[in-house]
Amino acid sequence: MQLTPVMEKLILHWGEMGTRWGVNRSVAQIHALLYLAGRPVTADEIAETLTMARSNVSTSLRELLSWGIVTRELELGDRREYFRAESDLWQLLLLIAEGRKLREVDPMLTVLRQCATEGSEEAALPADVRERIERLLEFVETLTRWYEQVSRLSKPTLIKLMKLGGKVANFVGKG
Repeated sequence: MQLTPVMEKLILHWGEMGTRWGVNRSVAQIHALLYLAGRPVTADEIAETLTMARSNVSTSLRELLSWGIVTRELELGDRREYFRAESDLWQLLLLIAEGRKLREVDPMLTVLRQCATEGSEEAALPADVRERIERLLEFVETLTRWYEQVSRLSKPTLIKLMKLGGKVANFVGKG
């Protein structure tokens, strides 16, 4: 695959942004390449195009597959595996949000619930600390409920909601 300067710029930037989001640079760059390719690409082609070690490409592809944002495809008469990035950006957003919820938010909720329960029984825990833990738990549970409701919306409804932005406040009051 031949990259143009614009493609290179985007792939490099996506890799840099990935590191800021807690994603390995190679993983993010491979994702960007697959998204821009718009067609199935082999691991060897990825390695050659991005001048990465084949082992690094394999590891990165496994991570992208685990997030569900890249799929593996086979072609008739070809033993190689091909990889394609999710091209629907709204679906990509939902897949990433769900992955982050499962990997980050759900474990946090478990610990917060444990701390709230244990804190209510721990006499030495200052009352203001107990209250902060309970407020944090309530906050994260509220965000989680909101996410779960929004993630079940149809794509057209979700798009309309996102385009409304702050105008939604007109419907619920500006209190």
